[in-house]
Amino acid sequence: MICAFDSFSRFRIAVLLLATVFGGQALAQATNSDATKQFNAPHLASAASIDGKLDEAEWQQAALLEDFRQIFPVEYAEPSQPTEVRVYYTDDALYVAARLHESDPSVIAARVLRQGQAFGSDDVFALILDPYLDRRNGYRFEVNPNGVRWDGLFQNINEVEANWEGIWESAAQIDEGGWTLEMKIPFQTLSFNPDSANWGINFVRIRRGSNENIAWISRNREVNPSVAGTMGGLNGLKQGIGLDVVPSFTLRQQRIFGPIGSSDINYEPQLDMFYKITPQLNASLTINTDFSATEVDDRQVNLTRFNLFFPEKRDFFLRDVDIFEFGQIGAGGFNSVSGTGSPAASNPAKQNARPFFSRKIGLSATGQPVDINAGAKISGRVGRWNVGSLVINQGEQPGVDAQNIFVGRAVYNLGARTQIGAIVTDGNPQSNLDNTLIGTDLRYRNTNFLGNTVETVAFYEQTDSEGKRNTDNAAYGMGLVLPNAQRWQGLYYYKRVEDNFNPAAGYINRTGIEDHHLNFGYRDFMQPGGYFRSVLYAAEAYRAETLDDGKLLTETMGLRVSSFTNTNDTWFSRYIYTKEVLSLPFTIYRPTDGRPPIVIPVGEYSFSELFFGSQMGTQRKWSGNFFLQGGEYYDGDHFQYRGNVTWRPNRNFSADFSYTVDDIELPYGSFMLRQFGFTTVYSFSATLSWSNLIQYDNISENLGINSRLHWIPKAGQQAFIVLNWGLIDPDKDNSFDSTLADLSLKFNYTFRF
Repeated sequence: MICAFDSFSRFRIAVLLLATVFGGQALAQATNSDATKQFNAPHLASAASIDGKLDEAEWQQAALLEDFRQIFPVEYAEPSQPTEVRVYYTDDALYVAARLHESDPSVIAARVLRQGQAFGSDDVFALILDPYLDRRNGYRFEVNPNGVRWDGLFQNINEVEANWEGIWESAAQIDEGGWTLEMKIPFQTLSFNPDSANWGINFVRIRRGSNENIAWISRNREVNPSVAGTMGGLNGLKQGIGLDVVPSFTLRQQRIFGPIGSSDINYEPQLDMFYKITPQLNASLTINTDFSATEVDDRQVNLTRFNLFFPEKRDFFLRDVDIFEFGQIGAGGFNSVSGTGSPAASNPAKQNARPFFSRKIGLSATGQPVDINAGAKISGRVGRWNVGSLVINQGEQPGVDAQNIFVGRAVYNLGARTQIGAIVTDGNPQSNLDNTLIGTDLRYRNTNFLGNTVETVAFYEQTDSEGKRNTDNAAYGMGLVLPNAQRWQGLYYYKRVEDNFNPAAGYINRTGIEDHHLNFGYRDFMQPGGYFRSVLYAAEAYRAETLDDGKLLTETMGLRVSSFTNTNDTWFSRYIYTKEVLSLPFTIYRPTDGRPPIVIPVGEYSFSELFFGSQMGTQRKWSGNFFLQGGEYYDGDHFQYRGNVTWRPNRNFSADFSYTVDDIELPYGSFMLRQFGFTTVYSFSATLSWSNLIQYDNISENLGINSRLHWIPKAGQQAFIVLNWGLIDPDKDNSFDSTLADLSLKFNYTFRF
């Protein structure tokens, strides 16, 4: 152990020095903005209709905000076009309207007409709300010039859970002077402290064509709940009874093809109920839960020895998802701000040891759906506490009895900057073996330390698993993050996962390891008017060792340069060096045509690769990206090229084609992996859309088709017709046989009391 420590001492010392040096420089160069802006929102007895027109008398009585400044290209500079925002509230909702002036309306980008679709191609107006005024969490509501809604829930300052959906209204229209919008946010959609008359609030405008970002308040080019003004005067807010009753039904026909085929038609009623025990505390109940209308996952081909990570997309689990976050495990740090990611540490490696991962519930170990008979959740705030508890009754599956899964989470807010929390899970969604986990975490976040954000975190968790020894069953770690959007930025994470640590309701990538993740960089902004807006110079490193003898498992080091332009284009270049030590043979490819598998033998391997890529601005009719990667791979060679092309001729139609090829040559054999996806979306209106997705890869030889007709007459009401069709070509003769066909009709309606 002493020798292993000595061999790694220089790496560890370098980590600490870099974190200290670059952290200190980041703080020393901070720039403050006026973060003390505030206004009082008037309380009106009547409300304007939500039609996108600002011609009602109520808007003349609203608070008027006009003092907006640029975020990009020059922070705090005068915007090139004026922005006016008006705010008021009634007993039951917050109303926001905006007049977004545009001297040439033809430059307004409005290509998205499908509800819930991200607005990467469009002009945007965004409202950020921090109802607890704690500068930690909140909501983001966006509207584009077509009146389409998009919303998200802040999981931490820099990351938004985009799959969260709230009930609210919006409308917008383009005219000769620009565009206007109206938003109605019911208080029943939000959680807040009824004893506080002040909320955190901010407004953002994105002019996509000129790549100009504008905000009411920003700091170091950041806009999030920690960088916001204050809206006061909020009194007498009402949420009605606080009850949402959402009955739904699913009519499904499923056919399994093959020698022992079957066909089945069934009708499944479902009931969801959401009740606000207090304005801060929510209760949820789901009975006979059906997830047939959930969007399918993007297909991933695995070229590693470890599990992949797929995000949660199911509504029930996404409500108050931020409450259940633990130890900042998997958080992107400054990479989510700079937009570069960190390939040195893969996403599965960063997510490793997550104590609760809802994707484990309702899915078998092979990824097949498992019935959820009922579920209940209580989540929200009680005084200084953030609390969450989840109980799920999961149905039987082959080889596994029906299960009850429990998750409990509590976080105490110790002042404005420190949180200490605990988590408990009990149950095993994919096995009959008992499993329990307990954990605690500590988080400190200073959002205005010399004008910058500094965050530290530490966690400890331990499992008790039937069939495993109750020794070496813990995981713990710590991290330091400087998530600055400009100049020096960086992070360092340390994590230790012992051999018998087994979070059955969580996510595990590999055990018996100690790993370190370092990333730091400098983002330099150019003078305005040129082609390039900013350049990021970054270095990254990841190292994983065995716990028993401190031997190297994986070591990755990289350098990258990312260039961001004033036309929304991005250029990447990267060098990466990897060292892998295989203690067991690695089967990298299993042909389906009877040929023997390709196996990389035990040994130590070092290899380097180069990466180049570009991403074109999505505000254009034609956009896309391409990436080239090549170099050594174990004791062979690897070349990858991938890209996609998107065509948006108008706001009604879009088509996207993606294609990836991995060409791998090894002394033990060569193979080529191909994967493609083709997506079309036709939006008949802002309430009706039809999307189609085709995915294929030549490893599984599976061809999947997903077609969804989605009708949303208004927020809280929706209907789906979903077709999933699976085909396979086991002989690789380009002749596909059907394996599964699933046609579902689903409708739900929210009754709000």
